[in-house]
Amino acid sequence: MTENSILCRLDDIEDGGSQRFSAEIDGKPHPLLAVRTGDRVFAYINSCPHVGAPLDFIAGKFLNAEGTHIQCANHGALFAIENGKCVQGPCVGDALEPVSTLVNDGIVYLTR
Repeated sequence: MTENSILCRLDDIEDGGSQRFSAEIDGKPHPLLAVRTGDRVFAYINSCPHVGAPLDFIAGKFLNAEGTHIQCANHGALFAIENGKCVQGPCVGDALEPVSTLVNDGIVYLTR
C-alpha cells in the first residue's frame, strides 16, 4: 500500500451499509470490510479475532439486522462500528484489526 491508496468511491458503499474489498497492505493482499456512516468509512481486516474466519456469510453483508453493529456470521459476535471492539460474543474484549481511511472528494483512501 502506498501512503494513500484508493479503496473505492464513497458511493460504492450504501450509507448505513457495508461492503467487502481486497487491498494490498505491506505487500500482501488482505480481505477488508468497510462500513459507511454518512461521510465516514470504517475499515477492518475481514477476520474474526475469535477464529480467524471471514465475518460475512453473504459477500459484503457485515451488519446485524438493525445496522448498529458489525456481526460475525460464524458465531454472532457483535463489534462496534466505530472502533471494532467486540461488545458481545465469545471474543468480548478483543477487536477487529483496523485499517485507517480518509474520505476526500467522494473517494475513500486507505492511509498509513
